[in-house]
Amino acid sequence: MFNSSSFNPATVGEKGMIEAVWQHRIQWVGMPNAGQSDIINLNLPVDFLSTTHGVGLKVIDDKVGLFSNTSVYLQYAYKLKTTSGVWSFGTELGLINAGFEGDSVHSVNIGDYHESTDPVVPSTNVQGMGFDIGLGAWYSSPKFEAGISYAHLNQPVISWSDQLDYQEKGVLFITGGYNWTLIDPKMVIKPTTLFKTDFVSFQWDASARMEYDNKYWGGLSYRWGDAMVFFAGINAIAGLNIGYAYDLPVSQIIKASSGSHEFLISYSFEYKLNKAKHKYKSIRIL
Repeated sequence: MFNSSSFNPATVGEKGMIEAVWQHRIQWVGMPNAGQSDIINLNLPVDFLSTTHGVGLKVIDDKVGLFSNTSVYLQYAYKLKTTSGVWSFGTELGLINAGFEGDSVHSVNIGDYHESTDPVVPSTNVQGMGFDIGLGAWYSSPKFEAGISYAHLNQPVISWSDQLDYQEKGVLFITGGYNWTLIDPKMVIKPTTLFKTDFVSFQWDASARMEYDNKYWGGLSYRWGDAMVFFAGINAIAGLNIGYAYDLPVSQIIKASSGSHEFLISYSFEYKLNKAKHKYKSIRIL
């Protein structure tokens, strides 16, 4: 909810300021090789020919098990202002570097089902690179926001060897949120939802957070069949946002892990590329 450009390129430049975001996730603490992820986003709005655009840079470093994935994307969004809100349409183009630590595989013979010399499991470290494309659309107004995006549109195939290929499957994201101001205008409840699927499996998150005086926030989230999430944060100084989330597993994974941790730091600030030129005349010499 605080880094929508990580999955929807149409949201770059949405805040009207330069924004830098870093997310760090530690997945399933206590489970060997459970995984860690880092996402870095830098985006800003650009006004050109009386039209607002958004541009951004996204870097993802993801490791789980023996797999590693480092991706770099350039993002762009075209923004269309209407009387009710802003429509944004975006795309991202990037490179994926995917690898597998084949020399760390521990294989055993299991009857006729699996042999330790399985030809589809690399026995050495392998990696390769592929070109990737993503698309997104986003609508925002003072009270409501919603978006849809599709990552890995071209489902890039990365060659690891003459016999082995790795493919990134496409993922669909659908999200929405609402701002509900209470009697005390300093208190705002913001329910949000996120649905994602690769058309084989899916995840669905439903969240609600309370913001007070645009400075403190906290709430709960439920990820269907996976975890209950507790999160909180603070706008420490103007533009600097710091947040933390803890995932408590509600599945059988709780027998092997105490949960997952996620940290977020974002910073937003205004900028002006050109100073406006003003002319003044004195009435004394008119």
